[in-house]
Amino acid sequence: MDISIHSSFLPHDDPDASLAFYRDVLGFEIRDDVGYDGMRWITVGPAGQPGISIVLQPPAADPGVTEDERRTIAEMMAKGTYAGILLSTPDLDGVFERLQAGDAEIVQEPIDQPFGVRDCAVRDPAGNLIRIQQAH
Repeated sequence: MDISIHSSFLPHDDPDASLAFYRDVLGFEIRDDVGYDGMRWITVGPAGQPGISIVLQPPAADPGVTEDERRTIAEMMAKGTYAGILLSTPDLDGVFERLQAGDAEIVQEPIDQPFGVRDCAVRDPAGNLIRIQQAH
C-alpha cells in the first residue's frame, strides 16, 4: 500500500501573524489563501515539496462544534496544548538561529535527546507546538 501525508491542519487565531511566521521565519511557500464568511484558511508548505502542506485554519470552524467546545479549544490554544506538528531538517542549528532571529517563542533549545534524536521546540503565534528534529 502506498500512502503519504498530503496535508496537516493547525489552528490559527491571527491569520496574518501565522502567515508571517510560516512564510518569513520558516521560509514556507504560500500555496493558497482562502477567505469565507470572515474566516481564513491558509495553506503553506516547504519550498520544493509541493506534495506536503500545512493548512492553517480557524479553530472550531466546524458548525458541529458547540460553544463549550469552542471555549475549551480557545483555552487550550492559549496554553499551547491544543495542536502541534513535528518537522525535520538537515540543519537544526541553522533553523534554530532563524527562529531566534524571527522572535519565535522558544520552548526548548536544540538538544540531543536520550531517545536518539537532536531537536528543538518553539510555538507559532497561535500557540501550536512545533518540534523540529535533525534529519539523519
